[in-house]
Amino acid sequence: MIRVLVADDQRLVRSGFRLILRNDPEVDVVGEASDGAEAVSLVRELKPDVVLMDIRMPNLDGIAATEQILREPDPPRVLVLTTFDLDEYVFGALRAGASGFLLKDAPEEQLLAAIRVAADGGALFSPGVTRRLIERFAELHETTPPPEVGDLTAREVEVLKLIARGLTNAELAKELFLSEHTVKSHVARVLQKLDLRDRTQAVIVAYESGLVRPGDG
Repeated sequence: MIRVLVADDQRLVRSGFRLILRNDPEVDVVGEASDGAEAVSLVRELKPDVVLMDIRMPNLDGIAATEQILREPDPPRVLVLTTFDLDEYVFGALRAGASGFLLKDAPEEQLLAAIRVAADGGALFSPGVTRRLIERFAELHETTPPPEVGDLTAREVEVLKLIARGLTNAELAKELFLSEHTVKSHVARVLQKLDLRDRTQAVIVAYESGLVRPGDG
């Protein structure tokens, strides 16, 4: 059973999500939060697997709430809810560690599939969508490489650049003339050395560090 917490300041939106999710026998809506502060509190109390997080909420917005939630021991996955797929608030939430984003008008089957993928620790959206979002806003931020980037080997830097271009593991293997198993090991080491949760954060680091720039590739 996947335990889900819905955080949105609009009661009708929360009710709509609950109605959709209760039709899936593998999903259990364990709570609802009307603002970010309540979401943080309920995460600590209810221990959900996935949080559906609205961005623009009173008292504590979705970005700040995401940051606090992901500092908790064994935190849930956070999926950001937005009206627009190129909302700069979504970019901020991804930087804070959210696992992905969903449009509020996404079809029911897409919402349910996304929750399952997130609960399993997977990527919510295609690398191409991630890259389009990050390219849109990368130029708004200074490119200051985290010091850990200097710990990467030349091969790992190459892998990070290709991740940022949106390549899958299979495509990475073909590009680098390596086995897919070896590529998975390289990707895992990059995430570990940079202390990143997933490939989405790796793409953000690649752009913000200046290793790749909008339009590359």
